[in-house]
Amino acid sequence: MGKGASSLSEGVMKKILLSYAYVGIWIFLSFTVIVYNKYILDRKMYNWPFPISLTMIHMAFCSSIAYLLVRVLKLVEPVAMSRELYISSVVPIGALYSLSLWFSNSAYIYLSVSFIQMLKALMPVAVYSIGVLFKKDSFKTDTMVNMVSISVGVAIAAYGEARFDSWGVILQLGAVAFEATRLVLIQILLTSKGITLNPITSLYYVAPCCLGFLFIPWIIVEFPVLKQNSRKTSALTMNVAGVVKDWLLIAFSWSVIKDTVTPVNLVGYGLAFLGVAYYNHSKLQALKAKEAQKKAAQADEEAGRLLQEREGEGSGRRTESQG
Repeated sequence: MGKGASSLSEGVMKKILLSYAYVGIWIFLSFTVIVYNKYILDRKMYNWPFPISLTMIHMAFCSSIAYLLVRVLKLVEPVAMSRELYISSVVPIGALYSLSLWFSNSAYIYLSVSFIQMLKALMPVAVYSIGVLFKKDSFKTDTMVNMVSISVGVAIAAYGEARFDSWGVILQLGAVAFEATRLVLIQILLTSKGITLNPITSLYYVAPCCLGFLFIPWIIVEFPVLKQNSRKTSALTMNVAGVVKDWLLIAFSWSVIKDTVTPVNLVGYGLAFLGVAYYNHSKLQALKAKEAQKKAAQADEEAGRLLQEREGEGSGRRTESQG
């Protein structure tokens, strides 16, 4: 009896520890992605203000990993889903998810990370309000009072924000609204039909759809700017693309061709990859500094030309007055 209870307690303890480990990994990865996005997009840091492109890179990576786990390695079973169900249920969710990610990443250009997290506290308010609107939740006075208290707290935080930017706040509030609508639609379009998606299958079905929707604003908003700057960074882009190609080839040869890839191989190439990444980063920073110097020189030249024109006009007037 004692041994059974002991083994049961050990099994429960293992499950608890595993759950905490998963939560810890999720917190670490979420924190890392947020800080990474802020570093890449902020004009005072890496200064690559292309949130749609960054989001598309994320979605392409997630789609590839999900496809690898579901179709190639077959570690996760896909959900039985017809084309009609995919179009009517998953496509609207993917559209809202793309808008939520686009607006949320855009807000990092204008707002601090801490203030963005404060604004995200409005998520329960948005989910409850939209749930009541779509009749998924019933209106309750005490719940609404709680929602109002959350809104007042966020309003006070916004009032005391040192780096307040109205456009950034609009973007983040829009992201909250789209994300809340997405969560409610998941209940209406999927859960109510008995379809449950785990994190991997959710990425498998939603991420490619989200990538497709993001392509539309990307081709209009960011592609022309990136195309204009591509001539300046073409060699750098090819270096980065070469490194990505190498990683994809390694993953393909390991998973499909069944080549042997040892941990020592991965560690060694990982170190080489970090070295290449640092080299490319240094080259990009040097290129940006050179462009800044060129613009400053052009501004000085323009100012000198205007000064000479003004001096010439002044000397001409003095000559006319003396004559």
